[in-house]
Amino acid sequence: MQPNQVRNIILVGFMASGKSSVGRAVSRRCGWPRVDADEEIVSRAGKPIADIFRDSGEDTFRELERTVVADICRESGRIIAAGGGSFIDDGSRQTMLDGGTVFYLSARPETIHRRVTKGNPNAPVRPLLGAGNPLERITELLAQRTPAYSQAHHSVETDGLTPDQVAQAILKICGPGLSRKA
Repeated sequence: MQPNQVRNIILVGFMASGKSSVGRAVSRRCGWPRVDADEEIVSRAGKPIADIFRDSGEDTFRELERTVVADICRESGRIIAAGGGSFIDDGSRQTMLDGGTVFYLSARPETIHRRVTKGNPNAPVRPLLGAGNPLERITELLAQRTPAYSQAHHSVETDGLTPDQVAQAILKICGPGLSRKA
């Protein structure tokens, strides 16, 4: 892939696969601004994602997510961290595939479970893991979403890697000379 073909770098994957932290690392390395879809949703809604789910339901959240994805993929020269479920939506998935080079950040269910339950008091509430055994729910959701995630242009395993190591792998795939300007 030639650098001038990279319109945006779009990171997709399950919750806690590293999209936000890898997005920051890629942004630091190439100088492109980072846009986090979940942060944009929170900003537009004026409340946390867990509250959107609780107050309005998942359908309302997904509609807002579709709008945000369409808006942020219109620009070029961005590092976009998409929400964990946004790539599952057919319309949002096509918008992302058309709007840049999409990287699926994969992780084993056990890695995701460890990341979401590591005792971080500042960790976001994960509405889709609210009931039952979290590891079983992660495994189930990941199995459901893998066919969609497999449609990304590239896949990078994040198990055992730091965000900087994943960023380095992504930029290597994008090719040398990725512009430091948007």
